[in-house]
Amino acid sequence: MLRFDPFGDVDALARELTRGASGTERTPRFMPVDLYRVDDHYVLVADLPGADPGTIDIAVDNGVLTLSAQRSTPSDEGVQWLTSERFSGTFRRQLTLGEGIDAQRITAVCDNGVLTLTIPLAEKAKPYKIAVETAGSQKTITTGGG
Repeated sequence: MLRFDPFGDVDALARELTRGASGTERTPRFMPVDLYRVDDHYVLVADLPGADPGTIDIAVDNGVLTLSAQRSTPSDEGVQWLTSERFSGTFRRQLTLGEGIDAQRITAVCDNGVLTLTIPLAEKAKPYKIAVETAGSQKTITTGGG
C-alpha cells in the first residue's frame, strides 16, 4: 500500500529553511508567551527554559518589542552525544506595541527560565472622566483614553 502525503515536501522544505546556521535541527523554533491586561498595564510572560540569563536582550525600536535569549550546549569537543533533542541557539520573538504603551517604563524580571515583562499604559491611554455641565446640574461621563 502506498501512502500519499501532500504536505510531506512542504514539511521537508520548512525544516530545511528553519535549520540554524550550524546545520542542525536543534535550533529553537519559537518562544511561547502569554499576554494579558491587569488594570493599567499588560503582563507578558515568556518561557525561556535553559536560557543563559546574561544573554537575555529586550529592545524596543519603532514600536516593535524584540525579545531574544541564547541557550548553549556543551562544546562538541570531547562529547559523544547519545541523544540530542533539546533546542540550542537563539530564541527570538517580536511583538508590535500599540500607541497607548509607555515603552520607557517597561520592566522585566527573569526567574527560573520565565521572563515576565510589565508593560504600562501611557497616561494618555488610561481611561479618564470628563465633567459635562448642563443647566442646573452636573453629569460625569467615563471615556476611553485617546
